[in-house]
Amino acid sequence: MDLEETGSASGSGTGSLCGSELSSLCEDGHRRRESTASTDSVYDTESITSSRESLIESSHSFSQRQVILRSTFQPDALGVPTLIWPHQSHQPVIRSRSLPPSTSLTPALHATTIIPSLSLSSPATDAKLRFTTGLVYDAQMQKHQCICGDNSRHAEHAGRIQSIWSRLQERGLKGQCETIRSRKATRAELLSVHSENHVLILGNNMDNHKLTGPQIFVVLPCGGVGVDIDTVWNEQHTAAASQIAAGCIIDLALKVAQRELKNGFAVVRPPGHHATCSSPLGFCYFNSVAIAAKQLQHKLNVSKILIVDWDVHHGNGTQEAFYKDPSVLYISLHRYDDGNFFPGSGHPSEVGADAGKGFNVNVGWTGGLDPPMGDAEYLAAFRAVVMPIAHEFSPDVVLVSAGFDAVEGHPPSLGGYMVTAKLFGFLTRQLMSLAGGRVVLALEGGHDLKAICDASEACVSALLGMEVEPLSQSLLDQKPCENAVRSLQRIVQIQGEKTSS
Repeated sequence: MDLEETGSASGSGTGSLCGSELSSLCEDGHRRRESTASTDSVYDTESITSSRESLIESSHSFSQRQVILRSTFQPDALGVPTLIWPHQSHQPVIRSRSLPPSTSLTPALHATTIIPSLSLSSPATDAKLRFTTGLVYDAQMQKHQCICGDNSRHAEHAGRIQSIWSRLQERGLKGQCETIRSRKATRAELLSVHSENHVLILGNNMDNHKLTGPQIFVVLPCGGVGVDIDTVWNEQHTAAASQIAAGCIIDLALKVAQRELKNGFAVVRPPGHHATCSSPLGFCYFNSVAIAAKQLQHKLNVSKILIVDWDVHHGNGTQEAFYKDPSVLYISLHRYDDGNFFPGSGHPSEVGADAGKGFNVNVGWTGGLDPPMGDAEYLAAFRAVVMPIAHEFSPDVVLVSAGFDAVEGHPPSLGGYMVTAKLFGFLTRQLMSLAGGRVVLALEGGHDLKAICDASEACVSALLGMEVEPLSQSLLDQKPCENAVRSLQRIVQIQGEKTSS
């Protein structure tokens, strides 16, 4: 088995944000969320947002909010909240060809703030870390590449993390952070999310396989090998890189949760949020963020975890992992387009099931690229949906599936949206107002090198509490496009109906 735990050192109206409709969502739709709160919680979240920039300031005027609340909600004839996968009711969509055929950042957390720590059952073995932003990276993850050797034919390639890591070094950000050791995720950790067969097949080098049964590997048009048409497999390096990516995020999350580090950013690949219990998909093999969340539950007894997924593609694997779990609130912002954008899941009616009903929130944008969603639309989503629900849930730790393929610069097939890199720094700081600042970002998608480098720089700068260029007042006051308004109205309506039933 190649699953040993061996790592390598590497270094414009007034009023409450929740109007009548949104207030109903906050009060009724989240009563079950509030019921899961620990009565002896030790997490006192300090607000770190200024009155100008706060997403939940009751006395601040937002014309975006007016647009959303002005129209009355018209119920849609929606069925029961079931998962909608591409093979059930949509044309197949491919990860690398997703289209259907035919800031001033707010003031930093005070370093002197005392926040009680979670404790691990065994003492930490690393030397005492500086209480700052943690980074994790391992050059071994670059070795996971298609054997064809032509990166231009593969959107997910080693240059992504190499470029980000170089940018953080060039800007002097790496030196202000604490770089932790990398390691592979263990077999037991992988099994917390994935099936035994999945771990057996994808957790080993191909030359070690002695398996019988159907062959899951395919020959790609480029001449390489893949687990699907665009998810490559390198028999020497993919298994190790996938395990390292998961292990990096696990350890970073554990250290932030225990208050050994203030917050963190994981520069890792391959991504993970499409990987399900038993299937790799969309460049993903092991669902690293989901595995990290499971380890927070199992090793630290963390009672409430928020996962925010802002990759432009829906994190179907992460949703599946926690669909019935009320202790994990999953919020995804993604391009949906009525199921015609990869992976086809993420309809707003997918709100969770059984005890987890109401703890799955899909901000699934519709309307294609007419116009493409941008800063105003993502700000509106955070103001109207993400932050009110997140504050109501009051998580102990925040994990972010930080895909940057919504950033301007990506072609229509890989996103086509126009969100600026700077805005993701702003959104990061907003999330830092939760969980006492315990926020961990993990790289998911994003394929334009300048876009992902700019966005990573903005997010790490936010985590460090650095001063950056403010968001313009015109942007803060800009109305979201009509497609975004309709999408948000539908999301709020469905959340209110499904979680109160």
